Amino acid sequence: QVQLAESGGGSVQTGGSLRLSCVGSGDTDSVNSMAWFRQVPGKEREGVAAIYSGGGITYYADSVKGRFTISQDNAKNTVYLQMNGLKPEDTAMYYCAADRPTVVAGIGVGIGESWEYKYWGQGTQVTVSS
Repeated sequence: QVQLAESGGGSVQTGGSLRLSCVGSGDTDSVNSMAWFRQVPGKEREGVAAIYSGGGITYYADSVKGRFTISQDNAKNTVYLQMNGLKPEDTAMYYCAADRPTVVAGIGVGIGESWEYKYWGQGTQVTVSS
């Protein structure tokens, strides 16, 4: 089992920055990937970014490419999402996800769908005002 805890959400103005953190505990060595998803009320959870294989392979949603960066610190069992140039449409609850058993390696697999991920955090709210 793996437990995930997100932090770093908050309220910012358009163009601002936030850094989300996701700390994993438990059997983290068994995890093959980490990802960030986001969700607004009434909509499906959408993938934002994913990282595989010790940080060597990353994927981003088109809507955040060039603005968001996913990274990880294995020594701290932590994954980060640096968000720059925030826009009102980035407003959502952001969730950390871990382990995607449906894939064997990270090459060419993209972020994937929410149902593919085994472990989830409770979420952290990001609000961007215009």
